[in-house]
Amino acid sequence: MTRNVKINALLLLAVAALAVLPLVLGLGDHKEEPFAGADAEAETAITEIEPDYEPWFSPLYEPPSGEIESALFAVQAALGAGVLAYYFGVRRGRRQGEERAAAALRDTPEGD
Repeated sequence: MTRNVKINALLLLAVAALAVLPLVLGLGDHKEEPFAGADAEAETAITEIEPDYEPWFSPLYEPPSGEIESALFAVQAALGAGVLAYYFGVRRGRRQGEERAAAALRDTPEGD
């Protein structure tokens, strides 16, 4: 196994562990919504500390349901992943192109 394959396998294992361990360990079983987002947790904490708190502003768009909100979040995540994948693909392609150009220069006879 090459070094890159080992690193990729370890990273994949770490991601899988991060996704599965909270479920296996039962983290959040004592809560009504065990894996609510950070926004909901912050809102709960703020209302407990200061019940009369008024937000400074309201959201520009409030989705009509939680399913639509989740879908929009998934689309946002997919777009971000696509941008990152494109960036890393372009970098790798440029590096491979430079390596091929350098190899072509090394392989050509000096008389040409």
